[in-house]
Amino acid sequence: MSLFLYNTLSRKKEEFVPGVPGYAGIYSCGPTVYGDPHLGHARGPIIYDVLRRWLAHSGYRVRFVSNITDVGHLVDEVKGEGEDRIQKRAKLERLEPMEIAEKYTWAYFDDMKDLNVLRPDIAPRATGHILEQIELIQELIAKGHAYVSGGSVYFRVKSWPQYGKLSARNLEDQEAGARVEVREDKEDPRDFALWKTADPEHIMRWRSPWGEGFPGWHIECSAMSLKYLGESFDIHSGGIDLQFPHHEAEIAQAEAAGHKFARYWMHHNHVLLNGEKMAKSTGNFVVLRDLLKQNEPMVVRFYLLQSHYRSVLDFTGEGLEAAHNGYQRLLYAYRETRRLLASASEGRHSGLDTALDQLEAEFSQAVNDDLNTPQAIAAFFVFLPELNRAFAEKAGRASLERTARVFAELGEGVLGIFPPRVLEARLEGHLLDGLVKLLLDLREDARKERDFARSDQIRNRLGELGVTVEDTKDGPSWKVEV
Repeated sequence: MSLFLYNTLSRKKEEFVPGVPGYAGIYSCGPTVYGDPHLGHARGPIIYDVLRRWLAHSGYRVRFVSNITDVGHLVDEVKGEGEDRIQKRAKLERLEPMEIAEKYTWAYFDDMKDLNVLRPDIAPRATGHILEQIELIQELIAKGHAYVSGGSVYFRVKSWPQYGKLSARNLEDQEAGARVEVREDKEDPRDFALWKTADPEHIMRWRSPWGEGFPGWHIECSAMSLKYLGESFDIHSGGIDLQFPHHEAEIAQAEAAGHKFARYWMHHNHVLLNGEKMAKSTGNFVVLRDLLKQNEPMVVRFYLLQSHYRSVLDFTGEGLEAAHNGYQRLLYAYRETRRLLASASEGRHSGLDTALDQLEAEFSQAVNDDLNTPQAIAAFFVFLPELNRAFAEKAGRASLERTARVFAELGEGVLGIFPPRVLEARLEGHLLDGLVKLLLDLREDARKERDFARSDQIRNRLGELGVTVEDTKDGPSWKVEV
């Protein structure tokens, strides 16, 4: 079964065919590092992490590149005007701009690590690729697609009729809707900056053929993606808000300079809070670090994967609680499978094997259908009743081993929701089993002696430690929650 992805460029699902058989190159627009990441910043990395994992699972050798924007992203990103976001933050915190960039770059990587997002193979920084950006600008000037004005360099939009093909905007409509007042150094209000001359107070500046200045926001991604993935690379991904003007400008810059650019474009939708897009500029956001302190990070990852990446997700506490409960069910099933393996007898369980066939088929079909992670997760929940039946019927070792392998390959290997830290740290091993059993035996003794206060105390203390005790007709059972 082939992977089909919704290509924003063609506005339809297309079969993924790599430029080089057996290899897949992905460029994902990374963060502008001027503040703590919020929940909305986690959606893209998690989604494209699953894409990367699935391609690797399918046998591809993947190169995943995700940039760090540490210069050039101005406050008014549409007009390309205003103060550099990092420099503005540096003034507020009374630090050097590069201190700000370092501080929030590592804050971002720390959060991604907690969310079990694989580190990019390459994480290029805009400030480390000034030469490549200057070279690309020079190519555009030489071909007549860019011009120098007042020490700045602008892309001449009129020279590239294809500008707007990603966002379905044509030049005539853009011209009719353009504001009347035009910057004195621009030929056309739609033209965007490739290089900006630095004002005297601007700290972040580099020498260039046009004087001291700094690169525009858009040029960095064109230069770095081409450098590390080559021409006509496979997939370019990012948030839907980057579709215009950022990604539109990337395509124009690269192709006008004579370079074939990305063939598949993926865009994830917004995470909302109170019905509005999460954004630092409006103050309407949930700080990711705070959320990860209050909740198990894998529950947050699971929550974000329960909605399709192209749909809007409205964050609610109720939704996160439901995700917690669902995640606990899957985690308990995986842990119980591993625990029962130690004492399982030889043999198979036909019902469980059939259910595993169905799980693997439905999971693959879902992920291959434009990364439909909600349906992939649903396949696990459809599988659970048969797994519980197999537990009760003492399924043989071969079937349990296969179950554990499927949980490992699909649940952790692809969805990334069962890292060893969660799976093993708190409930693997005979020592933990023995200690919990000892406490439950003491509780049963207290119950027999009608010392219910003592019995409740043991149960409550176990609950505080994350061990849930349930009294059944066959005696007490327990499970650990994260």
